Amino acid sequence: MNNKGPIYIKSFEFALMTLELYNQLKKEKEFDLSRQILRAGTSIGANVNEAAAAVSKKDFINKMAIASKEARESLFWLRLFKESDSIKIDTTKEFEKCLELVRLLTAIVKTSQQTLKTKN
Repeated sequence: MNNKGPIYIKSFEFALMTLELYNQLKKEKEFDLSRQILRAGTSIGANVNEAAAAVSKKDFINKMAIASKEARESLFWLRLFKESDSIKIDTTKEFEKCLELVRLLTAIVKTSQQTLKTKN
C-alpha cells in the first residue's frame, strides 16, 4: 500500500485512529455517536482504495469525491466531540488529521476534474 501515495497511507492511518477512538467512546458508554464516527472514518480509506481500482478517470474522481464527503462527515463528528461537554475525550489530534485528509482529497478531486476537462 505504501507505493500508492500519501492519501492511501494517511487514510489508512486515520482509519486506525478512528478504531481507537471508537473503542474509547464505547468505554465511555457513547454507543450511537461511536458508530457514526467509525462508519465515516473508516469509509474514507475504503473509498480511497476503491479509487485505486477505478475503471476510468471519472470512476476515480467519483470514489475520491465519496471519500472527501466521508472525511467531511468525520470532521463534523469530531468537531461535535471537541465542542461537546458530554464527550470527555480529547479529539484534537483526530480533528487535525481529518482536516488534512479533507484538504488532500479536495485537491485530488479538483486536480483530477481539471485534468479530465483538459483531455476532453
